Amino acid sequence: MANPNKTRYTDNHVTSETAPRNIAVILAGGHGRRFSKTDIPKQFHELNGKPILIYTLEHFERNDKIDAIVIACLESWISELERLLKKFRISKVEGIVRGGVSYWLSTHNALKHIKKHDSGNPIVLIHDGVRPLIDAQTIDRNIEAVRKYGSCITCTPAIETYANKKNDGKLTIPKRDDLLIVRAPQSFYLNEIWAVYEKARSENHDRFIDCCSMMNHYGMNLHTIIGSSENIKITYPMDFLVFKAIEEARKDDDSLTSDLQHDSF
Repeated sequence: MANPNKTRYTDNHVTSETAPRNIAVILAGGHGRRFSKTDIPKQFHELNGKPILIYTLEHFERNDKIDAIVIACLESWISELERLLKKFRISKVEGIVRGGVSYWLSTHNALKHIKKHDSGNPIVLIHDGVRPLIDAQTIDRNIEAVRKYGSCITCTPAIETYANKKNDGKLTIPKRDDLLIVRAPQSFYLNEIWAVYEKARSENHDRFIDCCSMMNHYGMNLHTIIGSSENIKITYPMDFLVFKAIEEARKDDDSLTSDLQHDSF
């Protein structure tokens, strides 16, 4: 269990003699204009009085294999995030860094913080703050895959037909069985992804849509796992309705299980 006294911008360091830790990097640096026209960033929109971001953080907070959490947050909302962490008793957060103008920059800021404060080579699980339906099994399998293969990209099977449109307007249709939908977490050893980030930065190549794209561009071998189809990213209002329905269904299942266990005594 992480030390609950470790808070934002901690000066504590982990020596290289300790076992590599598992650190969740949670990206919450955007606003989400496609989700809502209000001034509230989508990660702070609430379901049943709890922000989406807190739902996400709770999965990593409760997982015994996760040692720490670092969050890249929209700068103007850092104070609100700190308040919410106390309210919902999220104790594993060891750093809150300023989110960048892109996924790439937000991730870089978070990794830079970890590189500064952890002298080991931890496993970093990079996850979107607006993927609140992540499950414990997916987190565990990411850690196991990185230990065994050096990387882990969480995917789901393609369930629709996709097309590549060429410059001449013609389409090529890949076989659906050959396609995967890339989701999150995307997990690596810190030193490896940091080295690639530094190479990309030296080449002014900072437009990658995610870590998977960047690591693939630089020829890194990427191991994949198939995760839950429920692990959606909330981008549009419709996604929030799906999240609400799944969350309520999970609560109903938990309530039914609890009732059955109670009746068995």
